[in-house]
Amino acid sequence: MKRKLRMGMVGGGKDAFIGAVHRIAANMDGLAELVCGTFSIDPEISKDSGEALFINPDRVYLTYQEMIEKESQLPEGERMDFLTIVTPNFVHFEPAKMALENGFNVVIEKPMTFSLEEAVQLKEIVERTGLTLALTHTYSGYPMIKQAKAMINNGELGKVRKVIVEYPQGWLSRLSEREGNAGAAWRTDPKKSGKSGAMGDIGTHAAHLAEYVTGLKITQLCADLHVMVEGRMLDDDGNVLLRFSNGANGVLVASQIAAGEENALSIRVYGEKGGFEWKQHEPNNLLVKMLDQPLQVYRTGNAYKEPYSLSSFATHNTRIPAGHPEGLLEAFGNIYRNFILTVSAKLNGENPTAEMLDFPQVDEGVRGMAFVDKVVESNTSNEKWIKVD
Repeated sequence: MKRKLRMGMVGGGKDAFIGAVHRIAANMDGLAELVCGTFSIDPEISKDSGEALFINPDRVYLTYQEMIEKESQLPEGERMDFLTIVTPNFVHFEPAKMALENGFNVVIEKPMTFSLEEAVQLKEIVERTGLTLALTHTYSGYPMIKQAKAMINNGELGKVRKVIVEYPQGWLSRLSEREGNAGAAWRTDPKKSGKSGAMGDIGTHAAHLAEYVTGLKITQLCADLHVMVEGRMLDDDGNVLLRFSNGANGVLVASQIAAGEENALSIRVYGEKGGFEWKQHEPNNLLVKMLDQPLQVYRTGNAYKEPYSLSSFATHNTRIPAGHPEGLLEAFGNIYRNFILTVSAKLNGENPTAEMLDFPQVDEGVRGMAFVDKVVESNTSNEKWIKVD
C-alpha cells in the first residue's frame, strides 16, 4: 500500500489557531490529506470551515459521533485512516475512545484527557486494539532536542544529576477569560480544562520534555501552585521540585502570568561530565558545556564530522539546510510524519523503525495526567514529597 493517509478532524474550525497548525503539519510532507471533519459545535461554523477547506459537503458532519459512525461504514479505500482531535480537554476522551473502538488511529492534543482515569482507559483501548495514538507534545519534535536526547543516551554527559525546565508565558497576566478571549475562557474553567490550569496546559509540556530528553522518569515531586490573578478559578503559576528515577533532582517552573514573556520554554540538563541548554526561542541552537572543553554550539542541519556528528534522530527530523530556521510548524510536522510513517508501516505489515516511532504516544499521555494529578495533590498535602506512580 503506497498512498496518502486520510485524515479526519474534530474541532479546529476556520478561526481556531491550533486547527490550522495541525492541518499544515499533517500536510507538510504530502503524506496525508484531510477528507472529513466536524469542525465546531456550531453547525454553520463547521459547514463554513469545510467549504473553506474544500471538503466534500457530505463528509462535513454535525457531530463526531456521526462522523465516526458514517466513516466506519465507508469502503476501506475511502474512509479516514486516522482522527485528529483538537478540542478543549473535556472533549478529548470520548471521540478518541470511539475512534479507536471503530478501528481509527488517533492524533490528540495534550493533555491527553480530562482526568487520569480517562487516560488509563485510553491506554487500555490502544493496547487492546493495537492501533496508534500520537500526542502532540510539540517540543519533542525539534531536531536539537533529539540531538540532546541522543547525547544523553550515548553517555556523553555521564550520569544525569540536575534538570531545570522552565515554561513562562505572560498571556494570562490579566483576567482575559472575562474579556472575550475564548482560549483563556476554557483553559481557566475547571469544568473544561480539568483540575489544573497552567500546570495542566504548559506544565505537562515541561514535564514531558524533561522526561523525553533525559530518558528518566519523575518519581517524586513537591509542588507549590498559585492563583495570582484575582477571580481566576485555576492555578496560573507554579513551581515543582522533582526527583528522577536515577536519583537526579530538578526544578520545573510553569507560569502564565510572567508578564512580558511570550513562549519562553527552556531546559538545562547537567551530568557528571557536562551539560546542555536549549531554548524554544532559538530552537536551532543546542549549547553544550563540558567540564574540560570550550562552550560548543550545535546547530540544526550541519554535517558535522565525528565525534561531533548529529544523531540519526536529529537528521531524520531536519527538513532544510543549515542556517534556515526550523520552528514550531516543522516540529509539529515531525510528529505527524513519524506517526504517519508508523501507521503506514503497520498497514503494510512492516515494522516501523526506531526513528519512525520517535513521537509521544499513549504512555506519555498517561504520565502527563499522572503528573497533573500529583502536582495538585502535592499542593494541598502536608507531605513534602508525593510519589508519581
